[in-house]
Amino acid sequence: MHKLARLAFALGAIFPWVSIASADTLGRSERELRLECAFEPPGVRECLEKKAAGSEVELKDAEEKAVDVLSKWDEDAKYVNQAKAKLKASNRDFITYRDAQCAFASSLGGGAIGNALAMRRFACVAELNGRRALQLRDLVSDRPLK
Repeated sequence: MHKLARLAFALGAIFPWVSIASADTLGRSERELRLECAFEPPGVRECLEKKAAGSEVELKDAEEKAVDVLSKWDEDAKYVNQAKAKLKASNRDFITYRDAQCAFASSLGGGAIGNALAMRRFACVAELNGRRALQLRDLVSDRPLK
């Protein structure tokens, strides 16, 4: 079993809000994702597009779980609200960064046809969403709850 899948399983037992199913893209690099999809039917593009879409779900889930944990955080309401506002701003800025970074990654395909450029973009989106989801989960995992 892949090391990340084992980790996700172990974390799921300790922290039930960690989704075991999310091990598909979490922590995987663009290159790893492209290699995983290299021999997938019906094709690489479709596989990477599916991974990017799945990573969007993983990220949304991590954002919602972070808000949920912050809502239950055993801290003064002032600081809870402040953290929630900063999380919201951070999520918005992450999307801006991700879109710019993935446009750059796609541009590194040079004169490749559109399909190859889209594959680079999908792999980038999946990687960054996965890394962000892991980051959010890690940041709120040790908050003392009410």
